[in-house]
Amino acid sequence: MRQCVGCHEMKNKKELLRVIKTPEEEIVLDVTGKKNGRGAYLCYSQSCLEKAIAGKGLERSLKMKIPPAVYEQLKEEMKTIEAE
Repeated sequence: MRQCVGCHEMKNKKELLRVIKTPEEEIVLDVTGKKNGRGAYLCYSQSCLEKAIAGKGLERSLKMKIPPAVYEQLKEEMKTIEAE
């Protein structure tokens, strides 16, 4: 079980999307859930991403300041995932 950093609901790992900070300090979506790096989990919804941004949940979980450009990239990637 993992907790969404947006809505704080506990869900099965497979029901959540993993956002990781790679060893190179990049923030990326990990669709496979197997990439190396520090991870935070989000529900597959735009609203949870918005809540995580507003509450700085991703920044706390990944232990770094996240630039606005990265948030925009995550929003675009989330839109494509929701569309599938």
